[in-house]
Amino acid sequence: MDRPLVITEDHELLDDLLRIAAAAGAELDVAHVPAHARPRWNRAPLVVVGGDMADALAATGPPPRHRVFLVTQERDDPDTWRKCVAVGAQAVLELPAAERRLVDEFADVAEPPAGPAAVVCVVGGRGGAGASVLAGSLALAASRRRLRTLLVDADPLGGGLDLVLGQEEADGARWSDLVAREGRVSCTALQAALPTFAGLTLLSFHRGEVEPIPAEAMRSVLEAGRRGFDLVVVDLPRHLDQAAAEALGRATTTLLVVPADVRGVLAAAQVLTGLRAHTGDVRAVVRGGVLKDDVVTGSLGVPHGGSVPDQPGLAAALDRGDVPPLGRRSPLGRFCSEFLHELLKEDA
Repeated sequence: MDRPLVITEDHELLDDLLRIAAAAGAELDVAHVPAHARPRWNRAPLVVVGGDMADALAATGPPPRHRVFLVTQERDDPDTWRKCVAVGAQAVLELPAAERRLVDEFADVAEPPAGPAAVVCVVGGRGGAGASVLAGSLALAASRRRLRTLLVDADPLGGGLDLVLGQEEADGARWSDLVAREGRVSCTALQAALPTFAGLTLLSFHRGEVEPIPAEAMRSVLEAGRRGFDLVVVDLPRHLDQAAAEALGRATTTLLVVPADVRGVLAAAQVLTGLRAHTGDVRAVVRGGVLKDDVVTGSLGVPHGGSVPDQPGLAAALDRGDVPPLGRRSPLGRFCSEFLHELLKEDA
């Protein structure tokens, strides 16, 4: 694959460009004189021309092409726009102000566009509804189908999806390492930084005091997930914060886990009010109880997303640190298989 081409002899500028490219997960080809750039001029997916090389490059008469940028560290230089026109650049990017724009440009060519992944949000209708277990089970089931799957723990008070999956000791980044991120995140770099097991990539919290997830960090992670994975599953808190709103705004569908009893339905109705302010497709997943599924969904006014009967031994298995049992005959296994089948059919 051809790499972005940088044409400059300014070592300070080149150091900045190499750093910015690394943040985007991109590698660069570098030409220190225009003659060395000519063989790669048409092949490179993106060309960055340093202000120091603009006149020398223009003198060689390079053919017009798309995605050429003039990059400079000189602010308000009156000669900059003349140089921009001379090399046929589409824009002038002044550093450091334009760093985020340049990260996005490098990331666009480092990560070829792919169909956006489906995003499934899961939220409990009340405490103890089993939303985290369901989110983890869906992600595991998807990874076993060889879907590239990102599981995002967005509930700071949920106890940790890494614990649900028996991965609390796994090496890799957690939310506290990412909360300061703004702008585009390379999906390749994200996957490399996070714990990955059995084909599943997990983003969860460190133990101890946790910080709220900034909306900008959630946006960056989910956009990277949509570009680099086939499925993104997000476990949300019942009390929606700004990060949860970001996730809901990108959700393909949202599963509201509702225990089939009066208290469960009343609590879920309160959660549903918040969900509807941010997303359109909400489906009720009914957990075994005294009420019938149609009574639960009719009371809430949402479609039926499926049923998950109580599964004997599930709580004990999770306490032992076992992953959720997803055999084809288990209630969880049947639900996950049927849900993923329908989701992938809808997404096709």
